[in-house]
Amino acid sequence: MSKILINWTDAYSIGYSEIDDQHKKLVEMINVLYDAFSQGAVDNVIEDILDGMIKYTDYHFKTEEKYFEKHSYSDAPAHIKQHEEFVLRVTDFFQEYKKGSETLTYDIMQFLRDWLLNHIKDSDKKYCAEFRKKSIVEL
Repeated sequence: MSKILINWTDAYSIGYSEIDDQHKKLVEMINVLYDAFSQGAVDNVIEDILDGMIKYTDYHFKTEEKYFEKHSYSDAPAHIKQHEEFVLRVTDFFQEYKKGSETLTYDIMQFLRDWLLNHIKDSDKKYCAEFRKKSIVEL
């Protein structure tokens, strides 16, 4: 039986299906990594998963940032800074892992979970609230 770190619920939905679907994909990637970690098989999959997660996160962030520009999101610079800090942190961890000086720990799994969920519930919901005030129903 697979171990799951994040159970997606409607509480994480921001109400824009394209972004929600991308968030669900990120949750799935974290859960696959966590399942492998829990079974002691993380060394078999970590490079592929982390590399894929970094690439997909970049794609997801660019999607959001495209809408920030399109809809003149007022807090875009601060939000983009959060994206950049996350990518830097995960990329640094991945590089250290590949050099053999870092291992995947539960703390890192918690960081991935907490950052994503807090980012969705706080930062992402802020831009959604602003977009709704501007009557933007579809991105």
